[in-house]
Amino acid sequence: MRRARLVASGWDQDLVYEPAAEDPPAPQGPMVLVAVEACGVCHRDLIDRGGRFAFLQLPITPGHEAVGRVIAVGSEVTRWKVGDRVGTLHRDGCGDCAACAEGETSLCERASWVFGILTDGGYASSLSAPESALYALPDELPAAEAAAYQCTFGTAYRGLNGVQRGQRVLITGANGGVGAAGVQVGKALGAEVIAVVRDEKQREFVASLGADQVIVDDGNDFHKQVRGIDAALDCVGQPTFNATLRSLRIGGRVTVVGNVVAERAMLNLGYVIVNALRITGSSGATARDMAALLELRQRHSLRLPIAEELPLAEADAAQRRLRSGGIRGRLVLRP
Repeated sequence: MRRARLVASGWDQDLVYEPAAEDPPAPQGPMVLVAVEACGVCHRDLIDRGGRFAFLQLPITPGHEAVGRVIAVGSEVTRWKVGDRVGTLHRDGCGDCAACAEGETSLCERASWVFGILTDGGYASSLSAPESALYALPDELPAAEAAAYQCTFGTAYRGLNGVQRGQRVLITGANGGVGAAGVQVGKALGAEVIAVVRDEKQREFVASLGADQVIVDDGNDFHKQVRGIDAALDCVGQPTFNATLRSLRIGGRVTVVGNVVAERAMLNLGYVIVNALRITGSSGATARDMAALLELRQRHSLRLPIAEELPLAEADAAQRRLRSGGIRGRLVLRP
């Protein structure tokens, strides 16, 4: 098999490309072996590499945005058969806890198979996974889009869950993978979408995705241009967090999915209390979320912009390009 490996945290050492690594063992029990078609390069990959997760296992194969075909299954597998097209969820689910019983597998407290952090991910020509860490993908979705669909559109869909037609939605970091998906999901749900980007060069691109208004701002002052937001999807984090809060109407909510810098956000609790604001994180889309999202896709044009498709041997260069900023949509590796 071919794979790229993270052998040390940080940016002093490149990812190591291994064109003749040992193949994974035949799957046993609930395990599934997948031939990878493509794997997205996500900003969380940069967070992983930066050492911001103390429990990161090294060396490891990065990547949690993979799509492929099942090529072998263990004896206990019931959900998948050879030839099925599947994508990776962020992690598995135990199937027995209260969260799993309700279909909220991304809230499972016993999950232990986390791609790219605790176990090898999709920067490879094949990967192994428990059957619960996969979801079904249609054959017609192009591989580059399919790879990152869960982490981009799935994250956006889960974060905007409950948005009603006619409401006002704010998306920060709207030129990135999740942000570009959020703009489209918001429109598909019937909302008025206000998008924030930090570079004038991104305005036309984000407007082409359907945004009703595009604001160019460094993250500090956009709340002065927009108020009365019902629901916000913050795809950036600390640089945009407080302006996002100040854009919300009384009783509004923000779902934080971005964490692009290590600095911690300051929070005025009094402002949150007086305005009855709701702040939530997002644990990632479940298989149930993805089924609902793919159904929504049948009624609306939801396209994931692909910045470029690169060979697996260029995994290190792809991460460094993403780190430099300004990417429109997703970089995708093709093993």
